[in-house]
Amino acid sequence: MGWVRPEMTKQDDGYRQIIAHYEACLERHGDSHLGVDWPNAADAETRYRVMLESIRPGDLPASLLDFGCGAGHLLDFMQRNGPQGVEYRGLDASAKFIGLCRQKFPGIAFYHRDILEKGQRVEPVDYVVLNGVLTEKRGMSQGAMLDYMEALLAAAWPLARKGMAFNVMSTQVEWQRDDLFHVPFDTMARVVGERLARHFRFRQDYGLYEYTTYVYREAGR
Repeated sequence: MGWVRPEMTKQDDGYRQIIAHYEACLERHGDSHLGVDWPNAADAETRYRVMLESIRPGDLPASLLDFGCGAGHLLDFMQRNGPQGVEYRGLDASAKFIGLCRQKFPGIAFYHRDILEKGQRVEPVDYVVLNGVLTEKRGMSQGAMLDYMEALLAAAWPLARKGMAFNVMSTQVEWQRDDLFHVPFDTMARVVGERLARHFRFRQDYGLYEYTTYVYREAGR
């Protein structure tokens, strides 16, 4: 699907503030779940499991790009829990996080890229996961964050040969936080169906106040 990058002057400021927020968390809390602004370590591991469950068993072995890899905690989880046969690569727009990951995991490919910038090329993989990249909007308006989400997903989708997974905050909750990005199912279905593919499903069965979208190039077999 073709995509022309829209003018994103205001969004640029917003999403760079989000990056700066995560870097401040790393500075304050170090290499921990708090350092990537997950309040609970057990819940963070649940998210890693759900992201990896997007990989269809018949597609293994597979290559995976951890888009917005942060401190590389998904790779930590994979080394302890599997699955086997997944070749990991990481990407982040923050030089600080990429520097940390390269120190922790020598020999693993980590890319410092902002794919919304022109000329930022990344080799395609089988699966792309975006864990926590779209859960916080900080000071961005809902409309600006929706535009940013559409632009980011449209730019990330060509990197996925088989499928992609990403999470946002749910609207099926008692109350919503202004700094988090809550997206109704019908809004997400429109974005995914129009921008990405018609083969998708939502998961809100893992006990957190969010949901994960799985998108595939082909229907399940």
